[in-house]
Amino acid sequence: MNSLHIGTSTYSYWHFKEERVPIEYVMEQAAVLGLDGVEILHVQMESEDNAYLQRLKRTGFINGLDIYCLSIHQSFVSPDAEIRKKNIAHTLKCIEIAYKLGAPAIRLNSGRWGTLKSFDELMANGGVEPALPGYTEDDAFEWVIDSIEQCLPKAAECGVILALENHWGLTYSPEGVNRIVESINSDWLKVTMDCGNF
Repeated sequence: MNSLHIGTSTYSYWHFKEERVPIEYVMEQAAVLGLDGVEILHVQMESEDNAYLQRLKRTGFINGLDIYCLSIHQSFVSPDAEIRKKNIAHTLKCIEIAYKLGAPAIRLNSGRWGTLKSFDELMANGGVEPALPGYTEDDAFEWVIDSIEQCLPKAAECGVILALENHWGLTYSPEGVNRIVESINSDWLKVTMDCGNF
C-alpha cells in the first residue's frame, strides 16, 4: 500500500524574511519537522559546481530526506527563436543538475507573454494575459511544445521527468496543461499541480 510522502520546497523558507537561508538549513529544518524530502529551488542554490551539488545530496541523505525535484524558471513563450534556444539550453543544464542531485524530476514552466508587467495585475486578471501584438496563443503553444520536445532526449538520458506545472502563462488552466501534455505524449513529460496557482 502506498503511503503519503510529505516534503517542503526550499522556497518556503526563503521569501518570508529578508534573510536568505542556505538550502542546507532548510533541509535540516525539514528533518526536524519529520518531513520526507525537499524540492530545491534552482535560483536559491549558491553554486552549480559539482562539489556543492554533492554536498546538498549528502545533507539530504544524512537527514533522511529525498530530493524530490529541482524547481527551475524558464519560459518558452517568445517569438524570438534565440530566446527560446537560450531557455532550452538552461533547461538541459538543469536536467543534468537534477541528475547529479539524484532528483527524479524538474519543475517545468510553459512561460508567459510578459505583456502584464505587474504580478498583482496578472493575479487580478486570473493569471491570463494578452498575447504579443501579431501573435496568438496557438503560436505560443507551438513554441512551448517544440521546445519541450527538444528537451526530452536529455530527460530520457538522465532519467529526469519534466514535471509541467500550472504556473501562470499558458498553463494557468487545466486545459492549457493538458493541451501541452497530450500533444507531446511522452513518458518523460508529466505534470505537477500547484494548488495555489489553480
